[in-house]
Amino acid sequence: MKAVIGILVGAALVVGPGSTRAAFAQATTTTGAPADSALDKRIETRIHNVASLKKHEIHVSVNNGVATLTGTVPTEADRTKATNAATVPGITRVDNQLVVDLNAGVDTKGTAGKFEDKTKAGAEKTKAGVEKGVDKTKEGVDKAWEKTKEGAGKSKEGAGVVADKTKDGAGTVAGKTKEGVSKTGEVITDGWITTRVKSKFVGEDLLKGSDVKVDVTDHVVTLSGTVMSEAARARAVSEAKEVEGVHQVVDRLTIGPKK
Repeated sequence: MKAVIGILVGAALVVGPGSTRAAFAQATTTTGAPADSALDKRIETRIHNVASLKKHEIHVSVNNGVATLTGTVPTEADRTKATNAATVPGITRVDNQLVVDLNAGVDTKGTAGKFEDKTKAGAEKTKAGVEKGVDKTKEGVDKAWEKTKEGAGKSKEGAGVVADKTKDGAGTVAGKTKEGVSKTGEVITDGWITTRVKSKFVGEDLLKGSDVKVDVTDHVVTLSGTVMSEAARARAVSEAKEVEGVHQVVDRLTIGPKK
């Protein structure tokens, strides 16, 4: 038995310390932190296993142990669930860049696709509205002209006045028709929409203590800032959608105390 032990010790000395260090390094490499690509797949699998998240487009990217999440989810709670799913061994930090959009998951095109579809639909509705407005304007001008000719027989001077007013009125109506007119006859512009949306938030109990910012571009309303609860977020979005001329509401609100 002693002879066998002696042979083994001698073999270790012959191999030398260099080989021992190489073997140790290899073992260390084998048991090190998982690769970023492996973490990608693991996090994606965990997110897919969460019932409320798997139907949404959530992209995962891991770089040097930092997991970055992008895409859209419908609620702040789903955003938190995604962070929890991405918190796995090997991840040092989760950079959650998910956008909360109540319309997330309506279809599989994602936020950009939905925005494009709604924009096209809004453009088609606007075009139809303009065409109807032009037809009514033409009809109104024809009727006004008939009345003008009738008035000309009674009073040449009066006919001239009516003709001038008819011309001015036709131009005004045509101008308003191009931009869109509210039920009260006001021209619907981005500024008009901004004022109406803000006015609907005034006196709203659910929005007390909130700090909601309203930005309108091409009839698309973007809400940002903070609200006190999920119910307040839903009310703000609902109120904005009810304003005439609004084609879409983008929700970028966060839940928390007023900054």
